[in-house]
Amino acid sequence: MLDVGRIRQDFPILSRQVHGKPLIYLDNAATTQKPNQVIDALTHYYRHFNANIHRGIHQLSEEGTEAYENTRARVARFINAYGTEEIIFTRNTTESINLLAYTLGRQRVERGDEIVLTQMEHHSNLVPWQILAQEKGATLKFIRVDDEGELVREDFDLIGPRTKIVSIVHMSNVLGTINPVTELAQRAHAAGAVMIVDGAQSAPHMPIDVRALDCDFFAFSAHKMLGPTGVGVLWGRRAMLESMPPFMGGGEMISLVGEQTSTWKELPWKFEAGTPNIADVIAFDAALDYLEGMGMGAVREHEIAMAQAAMERLGALDGLVIYGPKDPQRRGAAIAFNYGELHPHDVGTVLDRHGIAVRAGHHCAQPLMRRLGQVATVRASFYIYNTLEEIDALVEGLRETERFFSAEAAGARTK
Repeated sequence: MLDVGRIRQDFPILSRQVHGKPLIYLDNAATTQKPNQVIDALTHYYRHFNANIHRGIHQLSEEGTEAYENTRARVARFINAYGTEEIIFTRNTTESINLLAYTLGRQRVERGDEIVLTQMEHHSNLVPWQILAQEKGATLKFIRVDDEGELVREDFDLIGPRTKIVSIVHMSNVLGTINPVTELAQRAHAAGAVMIVDGAQSAPHMPIDVRALDCDFFAFSAHKMLGPTGVGVLWGRRAMLESMPPFMGGGEMISLVGEQTSTWKELPWKFEAGTPNIADVIAFDAALDYLEGMGMGAVREHEIAMAQAAMERLGALDGLVIYGPKDPQRRGAAIAFNYGELHPHDVGTVLDRHGIAVRAGHHCAQPLMRRLGQVATVRASFYIYNTLEEIDALVEGLRETERFFSAEAAGARTK
């Protein structure tokens, strides 16, 4: 069980006010707040050993290199990778998936081949494959989403002999659904396909073991798990990474450069061209240390409790519809909903006036919105520092929103 009261003391932004009200931050699926430990690690780098890494032989460069590579080792342990050389640093999950589409995808996919996705994919795990399919003359196939927000299991049979890539979100950023990645990976491998997992929402919220998942690639972002923005991670099986061409060319990723040709450095640096985001990668180590100190199992237990309480209390509101699985064990703590006839943007605006930060829109998942028959939803997403009292405040804020627009509509009718 997390000591949420103690945890909150580490997050300075949680003490601020918004529109004269205490901040209630419920937009964690978009980005999380940062504890003092991460903020201090970032400023410590700039204050004490700011220098470019890998290339220098002076003390500052060597200290920076050691700290940067320590983060790589920490990431490898965090997801149970086979080795540090399998950890590639990118800018975010989006760049990680684009890297795969532009290298692995162009290497493996030919005209008439198939790429299998789901209807619940974030645009970051859809648009890169659309570009590749259009370029190669390949076909995208989609595992459907049922009315409970789960994948339609009979559609798993879409994975067949023409399938070259299966790319699936682990935990939906809208529905919260946790997908059966291991089962899908086994089907993909049986068909000779590569299994890619978008772990942007799962890595911050539950224990991750890429070996147990049996996937070939796993992508996630630091900023959704207490770390800085601008740091993404791509894990891949070493043999596959070694066989793939580079994503970008330039300094650091080369071994020998001639006038006409060049050779590439070994993993992981083959995929890390140019000066990396040194400071933020180093600060990410502090974020992972913070999460490991609590235990990802405890993080998951807290969020199951928050999801259950949120669905029960929100569900008691007349006319409020929650999307996604009803069982908190089968989902994350991102709760998407609509409230009667109120437009999600209006709900988000009024809640903001009460100091409550939620997300309103299509959540970069427009195909899923069409499947739900909605243009947009409101999304409240919880993390380690959120409390049951904040759920109550959200419910009361929604009641006040409904009263506000009801009064406004009544006033318009009397004019």
